[in-house]
Amino acid sequence: MTAVNDNGAHFLHNLLLFGRVLKGLGLDVHSGRMVDVAAALDLVGIRSKRDFRSTLRTLLVHRQRDLSLFDEAFNVFWRPPKDRLSTLDLRSIGEQRRFRQPQLAPPSAETGAQDDPDTGDSPGQHVDMTRTYSAREVLRHKDFAEFTPQEVESAVRMLEDLEWRVGSRKSRRWAAAGKGPALDLRKAVRRSLRYGGELLDLPRLERKEKPRRLTLICDVSGSMERYTRMLLHFIHSLADSWDRVEAFLFATRLTRVTDRLAHRGVDDAIAEVARTVPDWAGGTRIGDSIMAFNYLWSRRVLGWGSVVLIISDGWDRGEPEVLGREVARLQRSCHRLIWLNPLLGSETYEPLTRGMQAALPFVDDHLPVHNLASLHDLAERLNRLPTHRPARRQQPQATPALAPEPAPPPTSAPVRYTGPAPTFRHPLWGGE
Repeated sequence: MTAVNDNGAHFLHNLLLFGRVLKGLGLDVHSGRMVDVAAALDLVGIRSKRDFRSTLRTLLVHRQRDLSLFDEAFNVFWRPPKDRLSTLDLRSIGEQRRFRQPQLAPPSAETGAQDDPDTGDSPGQHVDMTRTYSAREVLRHKDFAEFTPQEVESAVRMLEDLEWRVGSRKSRRWAAAGKGPALDLRKAVRRSLRYGGELLDLPRLERKEKPRRLTLICDVSGSMERYTRMLLHFIHSLADSWDRVEAFLFATRLTRVTDRLAHRGVDDAIAEVARTVPDWAGGTRIGDSIMAFNYLWSRRVLGWGSVVLIISDGWDRGEPEVLGREVARLQRSCHRLIWLNPLLGSETYEPLTRGMQAALPFVDDHLPVHNLASLHDLAERLNRLPTHRPARRQQPQATPALAPEPAPPPTSAPVRYTGPAPTFRHPLWGGE
């Protein structure tokens, strides 16, 4: 038995699940340690189940009183009986959501077992070890539109665990570096003067790095009402973990809500935002709202390699020509333009609306934002943003061809001047 074989992925999954069982029983075990155990199993070279058990016992048990608990858990997990039942009470595990509620089977009529008067335990009662899906994992892949209020609270706590980094950009300022691309001539000359003009070393310089800014433009119209609350929680978590975030909401007009998100309590912040936006759950005019952002706010909040996130389903009542023109202008003003669409999570979704067809040619990334898994993928994508600007899909408009100038009329012979020679007079004193 080795940790890497034909079923290595399945084995590692079971190994991590066994670590959860041990952690729930009170042992000091976490997922990172189980990954180290898997790597150690490959190095040790397990040949029998006894070696496998001894290795896990050595690496995972750190207290004498946990040895018996580990042995029983190992016997239950890795060698279940034929009827898949065990006397180990998994209800003591802290995270019951990873297992079904233990099912107590009544005593069989054939054995006629009775309760033990000393211990009160029934030898005919066993715990069903059949594993079900983790509630946390189910919540990650559940659509925001189907969340209950209790699931929203759980999802908000999961959002707090995400780490947001939008990358960095090269500044115009220089800093000392061991192997930089530029030569620090001033420092080199100062050092050489100390040694009589000899250049003993050549100090180098490199560009400083600064974090990028992030701008969010979120649709809160009526078509987005099912997703609005969770998306506002997402925006608040971004603003709370990243100090260079600008947030705007729009339906028929644009509203800046960056200052409203400064509240520490997410519920208070969302309530304040709802009172600020006058057209909440109204119509949708994406093109006009982005035009207002381009003309009123782009020079204030963009620049310095900003990343812009537009969160909308693409349903627009405005003119598609206006939307396409303003999205193209917004793309030219930022480092990367990402459109997050909650409808993109559906397998049958196609961007057939006029608004999406007008905007997509000028969008760098079109990504789903319908569940927690999509937000996790977005965080990983933002954390891996390249330093260079992506190749733009949009092409410059061709300049219309000008009409050729008419040719001068043909003449039979050149015209010569035969009059007197002209004289030149100075404009001040009139002399020749």
